[in-house]
Amino acid sequence: MAKNFYVKDAVVVPKEEIQKKGGVVVLSLEEYRKLLEQAVPTYQLYGKEAEEIDKLYHEGMREYKAEKTTKIKSLRDLD
Repeated sequence: MAKNFYVKDAVVVPKEEIQKKGGVVVLSLEEYRKLLEQAVPTYQLYGKEAEEIDKLYHEGMREYKAEKTTKIKSLRDLD
């Protein structure tokens, strides 16, 4: 920074820290919250676990196509 440079509300991040961390991203809180909402963890299953999930999925799709499912607004509606 220049010697006579002054900004009241400046945030200074050392260049070494930026390089060490691989970069910096600046977002508004609104944009950050939208990104958090869209972030969905991805899991990869293998073997028996994957087969069980596939069976559940196909069973659920058969029930859905046969109109054996019910729309609910809350988990309380399951009782």
